[in-house]
Amino acid sequence: MSAIEPVPGLDARVLRDALGHYASGVTIVAAVVDGEPAGFTCQSFYSVSLDPPLVSFSVMRTSTTYPRIRPGGRFSINVLSRDQHDISSQFARSGTDKWAGVDWSPTDAGNPVIADTLMWLDCELWAEHEAGDHLIVIGRVLQHSPAEWHSRDPLLFFKGKYRHLRDADEWG
Repeated sequence: MSAIEPVPGLDARVLRDALGHYASGVTIVAAVVDGEPAGFTCQSFYSVSLDPPLVSFSVMRTSTTYPRIRPGGRFSINVLSRDQHDISSQFARSGTDKWAGVDWSPTDAGNPVIADTLMWLDCELWAEHEAGDHLIVIGRVLQHSPAEWHSRDPLLFFKGKYRHLRDADEWG
């Protein structure tokens, strides 16, 4: 892979701050590896296609957790709910027991579903693409949370802070 030339006059910190003005949901990507749960916080997640059912997330190439998850070819995506900012922060740290005190249950394929999430998806690896300092991972959805699960408000990340919706019914 060749080095990419920097863009003259583009300050990476200023760009990061500008991109922080785009609100995103917060997820935990997880799998069971060697009999133990593994996972990481990810806010770069989106729907790709309904036919076939595909979703995507981006992960830093320096991640120490994703290389452990990848060989199994299966993972869950847990979309965090409003009050799960502590879980998000816990899974964003390296070198700690990310699962300490976290209640979870397995999907049919055995991937972790964190209790009280807004929703979850169970996926198999569909494709992976290199993109600068990240990998773009596409997963094919095999199972998802039932409709009655989706009653919570989401945890959002905006301008470098966790945020909540003020009024979910504001726009009718």
